[in-house]
Amino acid sequence: MEITAQHVWLMISAGMVLLMTPGLGLFYGGMTRAKAALNMILMSFISAGIVGVVWVLWGYSMTTGEGVLGIFGNPFTSFGLESLMGSPDLIKAGYSATFAMVTVALISGAIADRARFSAWALFVPLWITLVYCPLAYMIWGGGLMSAGGAITAVFGQVIDFAGGAVVEISSGTAALVLAVIVGQRQGFAKDPNHRPHNVPFIMLGAAILWFGWFGFNGGAATTAEQAGLIWVNTLVAPAAAMLSWLITEKIRHGHPTSLGAASGVVAGLVVITPSCANISPVAAVGLGLVAGAACAIFVDLKYRFGLDDSLDVVGVHLGAGVIGMLALGFIALPVDGQGGGLFYGGGLQQLVAQSVAVLVTVLLSGAVTAVIGRAINKTVGFRVSAEAETVGVDLAEHAETAYAFGEHGTGFSPANIPTTPADTVAAPARQNTFA
Repeated sequence: MEITAQHVWLMISAGMVLLMTPGLGLFYGGMTRAKAALNMILMSFISAGIVGVVWVLWGYSMTTGEGVLGIFGNPFTSFGLESLMGSPDLIKAGYSATFAMVTVALISGAIADRARFSAWALFVPLWITLVYCPLAYMIWGGGLMSAGGAITAVFGQVIDFAGGAVVEISSGTAALVLAVIVGQRQGFAKDPNHRPHNVPFIMLGAAILWFGWFGFNGGAATTAEQAGLIWVNTLVAPAAAMLSWLITEKIRHGHPTSLGAASGVVAGLVVITPSCANISPVAAVGLGLVAGAACAIFVDLKYRFGLDDSLDVVGVHLGAGVIGMLALGFIALPVDGQGGGLFYGGGLQQLVAQSVAVLVTVLLSGAVTAVIGRAINKTVGFRVSAEAETVGVDLAEHAETAYAFGEHGTGFSPANIPTTPADTVAAPARQNTFA
């Protein structure tokens, strides 16, 4: 088959989405303490590595094709992707892999500063296989919530163009559950050192995410008209969310911050993900304004409830994901003059369909994540020791640090890096001079 512009655009979009995972690593890495920055970045990178292999072997097969009870695809249908060789569907397989990579990487921000790297590396393939793949199949691959699916037949067609439920709500729910299982960091809500150590990293990571999101939302566009609507909505929703987040910060705390601006952009990107092809640009602006203000409030609730969601995954991704999905029940554009949200006279059906999708996603991701997380916690152990947390997970888990300070650097070398947390505590001069 001759290559077409659509094929080229899909490959470009896949590259843009792939860049989002290391971009997320920078975003998260800047939000942690200096002595946990490398661990945080590496958690994103290892997610891409593991998912890439899983996707070729069985992941892609589980999201498409022949299904099992409408819940997941037969993992052996395209095992190894050999059956797709010579077909443009191989491009779609690569594109969909990048979605899975960034989705599971999002969860890592909730357990920053205190998770064993080996436990995370075990969690990634299990979660992708048991949570992400079934959701992707149910909503996008011909399953229960796809066109003609059993749930759709009862409650109506779910709209989730680029992953409000599949990506954002699933990862946000998993982050909530995992944060509870792993527990609070030492000094949570009390230690002033639990603050971002590199705000420029955060801003750079947010910029990379915004860039990549044009491929994330726009890669599946089928017409120039649809692509144009997606592009503009992906531009204006995060712009509006950034403004409303900053205004909310100014009113509530007295100062707009760079971290708030970056977080507002991400909240806007999350909220427009499910609806990017189905609402007007004016509605996208309004949706962004709501998401920015709401998520700025959501992220503060963790202190009230004692939830140590280290990098605000729950407040931003679960919060804005739910807003974006449910908003379609009100502002979805009619298709060929029919349907649409309540504001277009479409009735309650779309809101009901969106609500069911949100509920199914939260229940599936929450329940399965709880099983996976507790199983890993009781075997491998999800949390590092108190000593390792004190000295920093970069040194304790990876025997390296992100920064070298002073005339002769930190003095770390393969010969003198502590091999156990106890050794590290006994040698305080080796600790990173920044928190």
